[in-house]
Amino acid sequence: MLSLDAPLLIFTDLDGTLLDSYTYDWQPAADWLARLREKNIPVILCSSKTAAEMLHIQKLLGLQGLPLIAENGAVVELDSRWQTHPDFPRQIFGASHAEISAVLSKLRARSAFKFTTFDDVDESTIAEWTGLSPAQASLTRLHEASVTLIWRDSDERMAEFARQLNDLGLQFVHGARFWHVLDITSGKNYAANGLIDLYQRQWKRRPVTVGLGDGPNDAPLLEAMDYAVIVKGLNREGVVLRSDSAVQVYRTQHKGPEGWQEGMTRLFTAP
Repeated sequence: MLSLDAPLLIFTDLDGTLLDSYTYDWQPAADWLARLREKNIPVILCSSKTAAEMLHIQKLLGLQGLPLIAENGAVVELDSRWQTHPDFPRQIFGASHAEISAVLSKLRARSAFKFTTFDDVDESTIAEWTGLSPAQASLTRLHEASVTLIWRDSDERMAEFARQLNDLGLQFVHGARFWHVLDITSGKNYAANGLIDLYQRQWKRRPVTVGLGDGPNDAPLLEAMDYAVIVKGLNREGVVLRSDSAVQVYRTQHKGPEGWQEGMTRLFTAP
């Protein structure tokens, strides 16, 4: 059993984990978020969403001012108190959104891959895809270091697409509902490890880390944690961790914020 009095960092995915995949409701997790806030335990949001989206969600959850990891680790918003950090307020890793978009345009023209990016459509279409309001959907288009897309081709073509991306220094990442293209050197795990190091320097001891996620793109993050909660998700592949991963894992029976609450209760309550 973990203690809330230990130096702790909580890293959590959003859609399908802390937020319901369809309604974006987070209220089932509200009690735990309040307990963590009372204990001054950082809850670090970690998602494929843009920083603009996540800053809005941070405020709704009462987590404003804390670090966040956006675009699957390609963007990190630093703690609002870290103004002396040389990269304050935001770190961008790898290729830019514009550079990745240019690569995708070339691949689509050359090899006729079938996909639709968020740049190809307007806010109302994204709102239909995601269930977000048009105003919130507009925030999903503010990518800084990745591209989000819907794949519309075969699995065989997908494998070739991913290979060509890898050859160009990019990676193809599957989220809860959409696919994402970002620099091959970026990742939720790299971003999380960077934040862990910053906190360790401040606290003069390594924090205990807990990660929560539901999709394949959460696996690198969860493998970097001391404790992982795999929330039951919608994705057919689920979350598969490396066999040599030393992380202690709990898989929930419930989905979304109910599963998030279940996992936290399991970790911090004596059996």
